[in-house]
Amino acid sequence: MDEILVVGCGLSGVVIARQLAQAGYKIHIIDKRSHIGGNVYDQVNEKGIRVHHYGPHLFHTKNEKVFKYLQQFGEWVPYKHKVKAMLQDGRYVTLPVNRETKDIVGEENIVETFFRPYSEKMWDMKLEELNPDILNRVPVRDDDNTYYFPNDPFQAMPKDGYTAIVKNIINHPNIRISLESPFQKSMEEHARHIFNAMPIDEYYDYRYGELPYRSVKFHTINLPMPKLLPVTTVNFTHKGPHTRVTEWKNIPAHGENNQFTTLTYEEPCDYKDNNNERFYPVKDLQGTNRELYKKYQAIPNEKTTFIGRLGLYIYIDMDQAVNAALKTAERFLQKQKKLDQ
Repeated sequence: MDEILVVGCGLSGVVIARQLAQAGYKIHIIDKRSHIGGNVYDQVNEKGIRVHHYGPHLFHTKNEKVFKYLQQFGEWVPYKHKVKAMLQDGRYVTLPVNRETKDIVGEENIVETFFRPYSEKMWDMKLEELNPDILNRVPVRDDDNTYYFPNDPFQAMPKDGYTAIVKNIINHPNIRISLESPFQKSMEEHARHIFNAMPIDEYYDYRYGELPYRSVKFHTINLPMPKLLPVTTVNFTHKGPHTRVTEWKNIPAHGENNQFTTLTYEEPCDYKDNNNERFYPVKDLQGTNRELYKKYQAIPNEKTTFIGRLGLYIYIDMDQAVNAALKTAERFLQKQKKLDQ
């Protein structure tokens, strides 16, 4: 039996690979990067502090099935994420905006204080040009809630990091991995099927034009002090280039050091200004980008299933990525079962 090729060693790819490997298929995972894990890759730095290489990944979900699935591959510790915003005078206020934050800044100032500066830096578009779904991800509240994901019953972090979880997911005799291996069309020739997490427009050689993406430059520093921020992540309300900063040791199981702390500042940019690292599909108000994606999606290609943020041109959280991968693997297995009958 020819191997199934999985392009991309992030959550979408490895979950599909594991499910199919358990069903008896031989799987070959390739990734152009030098590490496993995709964007959830993390590692412990020289100060003994765990840093997420591509920005903070906080696991939260309402989907108990997904959480139980991930618990098979490592121990998780409870963690409820909190975010503050720093006002121009240095005061910290709670995000999402709650009753206390509204009282401090004034309800009439919420959009201009929090949403406009952050969103326009993040997307390099005027607030009025953005799809309102982006803003609605973090709704304004009328209570005193201080948690960032107050409605998700399952919130936790992997005790040994996401990289260890991914390593355990792909620890199967039917799975082999090739890192620093960019996808080439010739690889498809001997593959039974391809699950591809690369940008769909790049795969098709941009025949209809390029899909826009936003990226983030991560600036990580060590400071000779035991602790700096009141919470894990602080958003900025100024008009400077950075959107937020994360202090890693404020997350449980992310290291202890009573002399140093590690922080990562985020600077949004176009993906072409960041080594073509595509992180966020651009969801414009008119839906132009989504329509362009649909043109690529409509190209007949029975042998390839596109997966993940870049293959589907959609922003999805980790739990959504895992859930979609489980469903994709199940559909494939059911289809193969019918073909074999």
